[in-house]
Amino acid sequence: MKAVHFGAGNIGRGFIGEVLASNGFGIDFVDVNETIIDALNERHGYTIELAAPGQEQITVKNVSGINNGKHPEQVVAAIKDTNLVTTAIGPKILKFIAPLIAQGIEARKAAGNTAKLDVIACENMIGGSQSLKKDVYSHLDAEGKEFADQYIGFPNAAVDRIVPLQKHDDPLFVSVEPFKEWVVDEQQMANKDLKLKSVEYAPDLEPYIERKLFSVNTGHATVAYTGKSLGYETIGDAIKDEKVLKQLKSVLKETGDLLIAKWGFDRAKHEAYQAKIVSRFENTYISDDIARVGRTPIRKLGYDERFIRPIREAKERGLGYAHLLETVGLIYHFDEPQDEESQKLQAMLKEKDLETVVKETTGLTDQDLVAQIVAAVK
Repeated sequence: MKAVHFGAGNIGRGFIGEVLASNGFGIDFVDVNETIIDALNERHGYTIELAAPGQEQITVKNVSGINNGKHPEQVVAAIKDTNLVTTAIGPKILKFIAPLIAQGIEARKAAGNTAKLDVIACENMIGGSQSLKKDVYSHLDAEGKEFADQYIGFPNAAVDRIVPLQKHDDPLFVSVEPFKEWVVDEQQMANKDLKLKSVEYAPDLEPYIERKLFSVNTGHATVAYTGKSLGYETIGDAIKDEKVLKQLKSVLKETGDLLIAKWGFDRAKHEAYQAKIVSRFENTYISDDIARVGRTPIRKLGYDERFIRPIREAKERGLGYAHLLETVGLIYHFDEPQDEESQKLQAMLKEKDLETVVKETTGLTDQDLVAQIVAAVK
């Protein structure tokens, strides 16, 4: 079995690549990073280390690299014959690989390859694969779209594994936390016969995506912004502070109440899930900078993002959101010189009145909520 995976970075190699390899796939990693692609082609393998006691090492073999900047035709040829396509490149980059995937689909059509193929975007976003599908279809003609409708699936996925910022002498070595979760929307699959071990397949993905986004992502960001406000530089140091830990647990209680009310999650199981998240953030083998976790604050303040959406939906249901609100207030004080969005936000706060900035960054029209956020910032 062969897989084409877009994105040979730490998440691509340390999470998606590990799962694919453990299922017996040979992997063509696609990336523009020459150092990594050359190393993959030279060694055809790499090592993953689990960031936990014992620091177990896993060897991934039968891998190659394709530089899509230099050899796009090789990517198209690989897609023509592959059994699976995955991505881990970041939501903003998906549209740039869409033309290559479209050409790969056209190549399958031209070759008469009617084997069903799924394209799974393993990104930190809601509806990633379906978003990619729209971009891919914009590069297909009518016949190509008809072929894709019949033989190509774009099932959405929810993925979760902490892969911290890291630097090693070996460009392929990667350290990851032991925990991993990958859930795929079974209803959107073209090839329902191809199911990976250690991947969960669900009839409705939205509850899993929201559970992850409003628990892991909201929680991680809460530790970062609360920790930053208290002068900490790393997640590990911040979470040792009782104030930070209390704020994290309070925020998770609020998002948990919302998720249970909205999706019917079992409370005991969800609280166990939350406790697991806290222990993951407390993992001393994972060193993550607050500057990295808290970066792009404007994006994180978005209308459908990890804070404003649960606040909106909790308010609609008459549920509590006071601690979420407190954390949002801290985001506006996140001043990180190396982060472009952070500096843009600070400039906006100097140039405009606070209420205008809150409306622009959150997209909120609920004047009551806007006023509450303004108060939280102050």
